Amino acid sequence: MAFVVAAFWKAKVGEEERVLNVIKTLTPLIRAEPNNVCFQAHVSPEDSTMFFLYEQYVDIQSYEDHRASTYFKEYVLDYVIDLLETRQVAIYEIIDG
Repeated sequence: MAFVVAAFWKAKVGEEERVLNVIKTLTPLIRAEPNNVCFQAHVSPEDSTMFFLYEQYVDIQSYEDHRASTYFKEYVLDYVIDLLETRQVAIYEIIDG
């Protein structure tokens, strides 16, 4: 069953461009992961500090592998978190009908 992650990042005022650059750097790396089904980042047209990241993986282990990657640690845990005012992550499983 596919595993979905919805992440909401709110950049600190003045850090929007740096957060955007991190997302642009991460996008091809995440999409190249063998068990990544989909990764799409969004920015609010009304508030440039608000980012929504939609991620879909084959299963929960694939997501854990993603979180264990060197680039996740380097760009997210060791860098972008300091640029964020808030960060929320919601996890879902797809319902097959």
